[in-house]
Amino acid sequence: MSSKEGAENTFDAIVIGSGISGGYAAMELCTKGHKTLLLERGRMVRHGEYPTANMDPWDLPNQNKVPHKEIEEHYFQQNRLNWWLNEDNKHWINRDSDYSYDEDKRFDWIRGHHVGGRSIMWGKHCYRWSDIDFEANKKEGVGVDWPIRYKDIEPWYDRVETFVGVSGQKEGLKQVPDGKFLPPFPLNCAEQHFREEVAKVYPERVVTPGRVAHLTEYDPEIHKGLRGKCQNRNRCHRGCPFGAYFSSVSSTIPVADETGNLTIRANSVVAEIIYDETSKKASGVRVIDSETKEEIIFNARIIFCNASTVGTTAILLNSRSKTFPEGLGNGSGELGHNVMDHHYGMGAYGEMPGFDDKYYKGRKPAGFYIPRFRNIDNATETKDYIRGFGYQGSINRSKNNPAGVIGDELKDQLFKPGPYFLGMSAFGEILPNHENRMYLNFEKKDKYGIPVITFDAALRENEIKMREDAVKCAVEMLEAAGCKNIGSFNGETAPGACIHEMGTARMGRDPETSVLNKWNQMHEVPNVFVTDGACMTSSGTQNPSITYMALTARAVDYADKQIKAGRL
Repeated sequence: MSSKEGAENTFDAIVIGSGISGGYAAMELCTKGHKTLLLERGRMVRHGEYPTANMDPWDLPNQNKVPHKEIEEHYFQQNRLNWWLNEDNKHWINRDSDYSYDEDKRFDWIRGHHVGGRSIMWGKHCYRWSDIDFEANKKEGVGVDWPIRYKDIEPWYDRVETFVGVSGQKEGLKQVPDGKFLPPFPLNCAEQHFREEVAKVYPERVVTPGRVAHLTEYDPEIHKGLRGKCQNRNRCHRGCPFGAYFSSVSSTIPVADETGNLTIRANSVVAEIIYDETSKKASGVRVIDSETKEEIIFNARIIFCNASTVGTTAILLNSRSKTFPEGLGNGSGELGHNVMDHHYGMGAYGEMPGFDDKYYKGRKPAGFYIPRFRNIDNATETKDYIRGFGYQGSINRSKNNPAGVIGDELKDQLFKPGPYFLGMSAFGEILPNHENRMYLNFEKKDKYGIPVITFDAALRENEIKMREDAVKCAVEMLEAAGCKNIGSFNGETAPGACIHEMGTARMGRDPETSVLNKWNQMHEVPNVFVTDGACMTSSGTQNPSITYMALTARAVDYADKQIKAGRL
């Protein structure tokens, strides 16, 4: 394997990873005038290159099902979620035959390697954190204290939401602060009924339209012809040719590219960050070209790590030197520990009677959201567990496909809508725990010679008790709304399945117990920043991507000021 470096490989900044946070970092750096190299281990994708976006059901092979043999050969880990992998989106999903991982305990690491990363496939829900989240660790003696509070990140939420375009409804709730919202996708008639009936019995349980990164209005000053209004097609997971939902390829990367300061290099596997023992800073990164296997060194003044929670920490753990034999900036010994996610796979379902004469138009991208209502104050405190959960769900008119009917009668029945069906799932907080970890197996290497990632994490007593309550509360709300044929579920699940993995390089106040400071800057390597999920000190209940982007914008602003002041 050859190695090369030179002046043409030197930049002001390097960003590792092109997903939600990496794309945002690249945009912020480029618009501030920094020549930026954006590295992506997967293939190049540009906005509009969504091969199945306009296909109808009959255009897809195998009724959109991936053949079992293909799953066994290539997607044996990615298919654990069952619903996740289909013919219309498999090109966005990592092939385990190309890049797998090991487990001491089950961990469902769901990935997509291409420019844009999981920003092409994400759920788009955007909920702010509050001081209930930022203060919880300190109050409860769990993990370490967050080095920031809501006031520190609030203006960055404002900035990011304005650019991203988050549709939502203001509710005045302290646990999920209101933001800079576009008009919401309104609840349909059955969902509105559910909201009203739940409020009568459980006023603290608020059913609100999901807050999602979909444009319900177009602003030419902000979106500049790059994005359009949502068409309610419900094909988001394929990639949106209208740019209606936020992604790196439709939003941040084009803005960065327009500055003339961006260089994108796809098919670039970052093996390690290089540490300079003299300057006590990182000098650059060692990259392996996935197509040619050529080894290349790229240098920069600052490096932003945005390769995903697991990807970033794997790179840091593999970046070993005389000063950092256990991984870059790992003097605390916390790198790789405190793996978190949201645990889900528990909730309830049922039929909603009384609306057989009503229907709705379009296939909106979000249903309802019920923010956390447990342990937010003394009145809502529980004795069995700490923290809480929120719900996502929807009520839709189901298909009418009666059993035991054939021929003309079946055709007649198929054209009649079925009953309204409600389904809702809880998303619960996982506590930071040093024993929940990921590590590298240096005795086992992948095809690039990089140690294989291994997971050793599990749900623990607090999460198990929380799940039971989440199911109970869901059933209570369906009963309050008059649903019939109510059922519940609390299936086997593992960390990672919610695709909200967090932790492993946490922020904190003390270099002895954390990896990053309040600016997402490594305590021990000041020109390296981590602003993806790895930085998280706790997991909250809210979908985390909007927080990653706000932290990223804040960290870039700080780094830019430090550079201009001559301190970086």
